Amino acid sequence: MKVIFRATPTYEGDKHYGSRLVFDRDGNLFVSTGERSDKQTRVYAQKTDNYLGKILKITKDGQPAPGNPFIGKTGYKPEIYSYGSRNPQGLALDEKGQLWETEMGPRGGDEINLIKAGKNYGWGDVTYGIEYNGQKINNGTTQKAGTEQPVYYWDPVVSPSGITFYTGNIEEWKNNLFIGCLSGEHINRIVIKDNKVVGEERLLLDQNERFRDVLNGMDGNLYAITDSGKLYKISKK
Repeated sequence: MKVIFRATPTYEGDKHYGSRLVFDRDGNLFVSTGERSDKQTRVYAQKTDNYLGKILKITKDGQPAPGNPFIGKTGYKPEIYSYGSRNPQGLALDEKGQLWETEMGPRGGDEINLIKAGKNYGWGDVTYGIEYNGQKINNGTTQKAGTEQPVYYWDPVVSPSGITFYTGNIEEWKNNLFIGCLSGEHINRIVIKDNKVVGEERLLLDQNERFRDVLNGMDGNLYAITDSGKLYKISKK
C-alpha cells in the first residue's frame, strides 16, 4: 500500500469528504474532495491554496496531471481541476468523455454539474439552498459573475451519492445518468440532451433504501449498493 496523494489541510470533522475517484481516458485520476461541512472550513472551497471543496486531477503517481488549468499559476495548487464544491459524492464520465458531478448541497440545493477545467462552481458564495436551520446563505445569492450555474438542482433534496452513465442492455436507458440517492431513498434516472436535463425518473422508491452507489456490470445489468448492505441487480425483463 502506498499513499500517492493527501488532501490538506487536515480537519477534525466527520462530514463532507467527497472522495469519489474516476479515471479519464488517458489514465489520469479525478478525485473529489468535500469542504468538511463546518462554517470554518466552508471558506476553503473558494480558496485555491488548499485541497478542500475541489475536483482534483492527478497522475497515478499522485502528481498534477499534465494540462491542469492552474499549473504554474501563483496561489493555486497545481492538482486543482475545478473548485467551489460542497460535498461532491458522484463523479462519472459520459460517452463523450465529459466529467459530470453530483453534489450534496445544503437544504434545497443538491446539484448536477458539468465539470470544466479551471471553473468555479460557487459553493460558499452561491447556492440555491439554505442553511439547515432555515437561514439564508450569503444573503440568498444564487448567481455571481465568475461562477458556474448547476445544470440541474433539487429542492427538496435527494442527497445524491454515487453516479454512473448507463451502458447496459436496456436500450431506452443508454447514456442516461443514474444516481444513488440517500435521503431520497431511490435510484434517480436522469435523461440528458445537449448537456441539459430533459427528464427524470425515480426508481425503487418502494424499497425504502438509502442507495449509496450505482455501477454498470460487465453482464449488461445495473448494480446498486445500499447503506443497509443490500446489493441490487436491475435487469431487462
